[in-house]
Parts: sequence; C-alpha cells; structure tokens
Amino acid sequence: MPYARNVDLPPAVRAHLPPAAQDIYREAFNSAWRQYARREPERLEEIAHRVAWAAVKRQFRKAGTEWVAGADAIPALGRTRPRRVRRPAHAL
Repeated sequence: MPYARNVDLPPAVRAHLPPAAQDIYREAFNSAWRQYARREPERLEEIAHRVAWAAVKRQFRKAGTEWVAGADAIPALGRTRPRRVRRPAHAL
C-alpha cells in the first residue's frame, strides 16, 4: 500500500533513516507501487521496497550505524571523473 506520510512508513524505516531519507523512500516506494501494480501484482510490495531502498542508497550512505547524505553514496560505475567525449577529426 502506498504511504501518505512518513509516519506511515514501516517502523524499521522510520527508526533507521533520517527525515530526508524517509521522504526519498516514501516517494520512491509510492512511484514503484504505481509503476509495477499491473506488471507484478504478486511481488508488488517486495519490488516497491527494493526500489525505495535503492533510491535511498543513491543519495545516502551508512556511516557506522547512521545514514548520512553524501554525494559519493554510490560511486558511478567505478569512474572517478566524467568520461571525455571524443569528437571526430572532421568536426574540429
């Protein structure tokens, strides 16, 4: 079932995530719930929770026992800097 407010989230989510991460979790869960409702009805809740946790992990990382915001929460495919785009010689 979609969550209207953060206080409606499962107790484990509320207890471990800071409010900003709870917002991300709730919005991602609700979006996944709508998106997968017809395609995977028997696994809907499981999928929505997985999507929600993935969304949190994109913007937060666990530091010890706390979840903290961090730009480096999930490294972008192991790259340390953006890939350069090479232009063909005739485009110069």
